[in-house]
Amino acid sequence: MSIETDAHGRLYLSSELRKKYGERFRVVEYQDRLELIPIDEDPLAAVRDEIGDSLEDKSVAELREDALENAKREAEADLGPDHRDSEDATE
Repeated sequence: MSIETDAHGRLYLSSELRKKYGERFRVVEYQDRLELIPIDEDPLAAVRDEIGDSLEDKSVAELREDALENAKREAEADLGPDHRDSEDATE
């Protein structure tokens, strides 16, 4: 399938493609091409579908908080015990 841009650089997708893939896309740029990645209308539902029940009954706020806590733990582990000891001494 080949699609051309109009004079303003816009791409037009057929109604068949829009029905199949949706109305919103992320554009991913590579050295030799572009890819359109469909964006799900409910991204969290799409993630839940992919990974199963591990997110069951968690809100976006709870998931964000869990991710932040995990990131902090990983950062502290990467810094090592010397940094944590000096931080504790300044408190």
